[in-house]
Amino acid sequence: MSSAKTILITGVSSGFGRALAQEALAAGHKVIGTVRNREAQQAFEALDAQRAFGRLLDVTDVERIDKAVAEISSAFGPVDVLVNNAGYGYEGILEESPLAEMRRQFDVNVFGAVAMIKAVLPGMRERRSGHIINITSMGGFITMPGIAYYCGSKFALEGISETLSKELAPFNIQVTAVAPGSFRTDWAGRSMVRSTRSIPDYDALFDPIRQARKEKSGKQPGDPVKAARAMLALIESQSPPTHLLLGSDALELVRQKLAALSKEIDQWEKLTRSTDG
Repeated sequence: MSSAKTILITGVSSGFGRALAQEALAAGHKVIGTVRNREAQQAFEALDAQRAFGRLLDVTDVERIDKAVAEISSAFGPVDVLVNNAGYGYEGILEESPLAEMRRQFDVNVFGAVAMIKAVLPGMRERRSGHIINITSMGGFITMPGIAYYCGSKFALEGISETLSKELAPFNIQVTAVAPGSFRTDWAGRSMVRSTRSIPDYDALFDPIRQARKEKSGKQPGDPVKAARAMLALIESQSPPTHLLLGSDALELVRQKLAALSKEIDQWEKLTRSTDG
């Protein structure tokens, strides 16, 4: 390890956030982790009495984020790395899913992440250093029936991350969107919010997908600890990528998507070009 860093991770109670925090602590970094209750804060701080510090923060409470980040910087020094991990999956056929659920999905997965970024950026820009890691998903590249709101939020965060990387390049601030495939986290289990089924027309399409996702929960190919080690490698890199896929399933599915997209573009090239001049 080149040097110990101060890493701020949102959502360290479970999943990628907890795995990354544990691996970062083991590597000698200082970790500030956001949680949503006192019990989770105590459990997190018990990981390392000297370098694990929990803070109560709901990323949807955007009015509190600037103050919370200012307090963290005052207490622990400048934030070298922000990892936007807090998020969840909403599963539901679009026609059956209330708009309120879409707003909630974007509040957590997009607006919360952007608010955290905006809070740490002034300090990073002043120091001309820093790294922002946004945990997206292979669902920010590929889609499947029943997770339109989730994929929409992750597509948004992918686009925001890529644009931000170009805005921050002059200031030596790195931005990486990390897109995991299927990992053994709680994403498809207790963390997922599922719509109530109401339209029989979708039964044949969607019921097998929902059932398969439930059955595979906890049996996915991806290992969260190995994902955490990959993210630590990003943090140590002098020239990290703007996008990083994690998992062989993500690699295969995204490559299939890009090949299909390229083929479709070629098929419709004549019509595309017909609109010039």
